[in-house]
Amino acid sequence: MTYKTIGVVGGGTMGQGIAEMLAARGLDVRLVEKSPEILEHALNMITVSLDKQINRWALTEAEKKLILSRIHKADALEDLAGCDMVIETISEDMNAKKHIFFQLTQICPPPTILASNTSALSLTEIAAVTTSPERIIGMHFLHPVAKIHLVEVVRGMKTSDATFEATRRFVDDIIQKKSIKVYESPGYITSRLICTLINEALHTLSEGVASAEDIDTAMRIGYGFRFGPLEMCDRFGLDSVQAALEEMFREFGDIKYRPSHLLKQMVRAGHLGVKTGEGFFRYDEDGDRL
Repeated sequence: MTYKTIGVVGGGTMGQGIAEMLAARGLDVRLVEKSPEILEHALNMITVSLDKQINRWALTEAEKKLILSRIHKADALEDLAGCDMVIETISEDMNAKKHIFFQLTQICPPPTILASNTSALSLTEIAAVTTSPERIIGMHFLHPVAKIHLVEVVRGMKTSDATFEATRRFVDDIIQKKSIKVYESPGYITSRLICTLINEALHTLSEGVASAEDIDTAMRIGYGFRFGPLEMCDRFGLDSVQAALEEMFREFGDIKYRPSHLLKQMVRAGHLGVKTGEGFFRYDEDGDRL
């Protein structure tokens, strides 16, 4: 199958990263959001990301213009009808995802692959509301998308072999990342392991064992992490981490997945991390630590 145009539903942190990465790989991207204002903000943030790369001498002005020229605004899901693949990247809300995939299976003809970037939710449940569950699959990218060369390709119960093989070829050959095959299970591999680590770091912080800075320093320097677990939580979004933990707690019933009370307090207070400028640490509007 030839891939020329990819639809991206959702212009949050992950949607921005995926759209930028796809355009940098030479693919045309149609990006859709729920309002023109949010879509414009997403494009502005992609521009900020590209400008940072120029400042680091990692990108030229001409390359930036070329990447931006490949990212097109889509006014509605109907504008994705001609895409070769659609990747959904909205927040971890099962009902919202079901609604989008139900519509996408009506809008996008076979053999368009419909993929979700969900980090923990059931692809089988999402696919169950559609008319073609065999073409629903998980493509879980990790943040930051451009720098993490791994994608979890997640099979739901009714995902077809053809959909899986085509998706894996897309990951390995077209966007040149490493794919790993995952059978659906709450949290898959990466979210299941990293959210457990983050939750334990939250318990360690709430018990007063060490400061947030020292907990993160211990893992960054001691184990070579790029970010410590608390800054990871900020960058993932505290609400997203809580949602993933709650989903795993419901599914497994194991107390180790029960979200820390501190995490719940932070979410209630609106301190969601980079997206709000404040979580366990503070951030500027470009997402850099203050």
